[in-house]
Amino acid sequence: MSSSIKIRPSLRRYANLLMVAVMLGLSGAVAVAQQVEAGAKVEPVFREYKGVHLGMSADEARQKLGKSQEQSDQQDFYVFSENEVAQVFYTENKVFAISVMFTGEQSGAPTPNAVFGGAVDPKADGSVYKMIRYPKAGCWISYSRSAGESPVVTVTMQKLSPTQP
Repeated sequence: MSSSIKIRPSLRRYANLLMVAVMLGLSGAVAVAQQVEAGAKVEPVFREYKGVHLGMSADEARQKLGKSQEQSDQQDFYVFSENEVAQVFYTENKVFAISVMFTGEQSGAPTPNAVFGGAVDPKADGSVYKMIRYPKAGCWISYSRSAGESPVVTVTMQKLSPTQP
């Protein structure tokens, strides 16, 4: 059995988890008024991933990230290691969302401080979640860390739609 066949089911699982994170943000179900207000006053600390930023053309993003595992006009799926995968979403051939998933303690996942410029208090179980909208920058950023010995960290950055504050 080749290694690509072995890893394929887990890639699908990561892709599905990343899509859920992005869809939660799209629905606006996780917005908190205090976080919107905080984001209105500051610019995001986390502005790009591996040189790719929101609004960049699909061609430019692909040049920065290299060959994707799966590619389409709407999204690309990248596997950088067993511990780091990313999805880049496109609309009108421009990056409108980036979602990165890191697995395990040694994954190199960014801290909430690296994403937001400050600490985020963990919940009782050790998990962490925070989302901030940055209206002036035209985007929102979320950070999610699961509880447990092998945490999953997902960082998502997405352009605000014209109807979002």
